[in-house]
Amino acid sequence: MRVAILLANGFETLEGLTVVDILRRAEVECTTFALEGIEVKTSHNIVVKADKNIMEEEIKEYDFLVLPGGMPGSANLRDSSRVIELIKEFNKKKKYVCAICAAPIALAKANIIEGKNVTHYPGFEDEIKNVNYKEELVVVEDNIITGRGPAAAIPFAFEILSKIDKEKVNKIKSAMLFD
Repeated sequence: MRVAILLANGFETLEGLTVVDILRRAEVECTTFALEGIEVKTSHNIVVKADKNIMEEEIKEYDFLVLPGGMPGSANLRDSSRVIELIKEFNKKKKYVCAICAAPIALAKANIIEGKNVTHYPGFEDEIKNVNYKEELVVVEDNIITGRGPAAAIPFAFEILSKIDKEKVNKIKSAMLFD
């Protein structure tokens, strides 16, 4: 299983890098992709070097697409035609599409969450309409995994890992003292 994590300028540090950290601890192939260039600045002005640029590799061959939240990172994801195309393609093939915090605004723009159970950061109800909003840290419906915000970063990452290798979830949780 291969995981593509899209890093847009202004992404929430915890939400992007926690997923990378936990998946790599579990030895899952996890690649970060910058939308522009290779360096990305987080919403807290931390410069991160992505593994690749979004145009460098055929991301459609991956099994999971992960969109960290944060602002303006989520808006940058939502406003990228390439990202919207990838979301639609992954959903069409029933591959996992994962978005946390404000990033479900990109899923809404791609029209893949209408009528579904989702969670997102409070205050984005105007952009994320016609969904069954849940006030839970992580919500899974079919191939869509959503997380509520920064506090959900670790449970969100473990939910993604559980879809790849359930056996490793408890092992990694224990090693991280998250049990």
